[in-house]
Amino acid sequence: MDIEKELKDKVVVITGGGGILCSEMAKAFAKYKSKVAVLDLYKEKTEKVVEEIKNNGGQAIGIGANVLDKESLEKAKEIILDTFGTVDILINGAGGNHESATTSSEKTFFDLNIDDISKVFNLNFLGTVLPSQIFGKIMAEKKKGIIINISSMAAIRPLTRTIAYSAAKAAVSNFTQWLAVYMNQEYSPHIRVNAIAPGFIITDQNRYLLIDKETGDLTQRGRNVINATPMGRFGMPSDLIGIVLFLCSESASFINGAIIPVDGAFSAYSGV
Repeated sequence: MDIEKELKDKVVVITGGGGILCSEMAKAFAKYKSKVAVLDLYKEKTEKVVEEIKNNGGQAIGIGANVLDKESLEKAKEIILDTFGTVDILINGAGGNHESATTSSEKTFFDLNIDDISKVFNLNFLGTVLPSQIFGKIMAEKKKGIIINISSMAAIRPLTRTIAYSAAKAAVSNFTQWLAVYMNQEYSPHIRVNAIAPGFIITDQNRYLLIDKETGDLTQRGRNVINATPMGRFGMPSDLIGIVLFLCSESASFINGAIIPVDGAFSAYSGV
């Protein structure tokens, strides 16, 4: 597998590209000479990622875009097509959880506001569907392309407290399989749609659940996660890079509609 040869000059669109996980993906693609469009709700976040990529000799543009706003994504598509000419790979990385949609000892399921649940669900699920429509249409028209969605352990085993996030990621996994079949049957066998399901990687969205903000120690939930992860640690953003690059390579040419755990065996462990 000559990954640099395969990825050179490929146009990669990454939503949520200013975040901890997807900024690492953006830099990895740029390292292998892909042309990267970094999309994020907060344009200033994209600018930092793009600056680092360019300082290392890569090609990238940063675009402020809302994955829940079709007009915003259409404008982003115009910029990308004007700059790079096409879209070869889409990474649907925008998502995350929010404390307002999470149960706790102070907030029961019955206290949750439906608007807060909707915001988290929509961000993760519809925020995957809508970019897939906008950028996936380019792939359908040229009959070739790759889409990678971001599912979660929460989709495989519904996690306590995170009602909206777990439900949304389960929907992302289902949508991944649906879209893989649809693209192949309606457009081309050369379009592949897969998802990765990361284990526990500390980000801004889950830090409050895993790390005590007062002491910096693991919370009880954080300890439970480590105890249920046979590899005995949290994941790191870099742990996702290998599988993402592999799924975008010709070596993965017959992998389609798959949801692949990257979790230190969390999903394999029965507890005994």
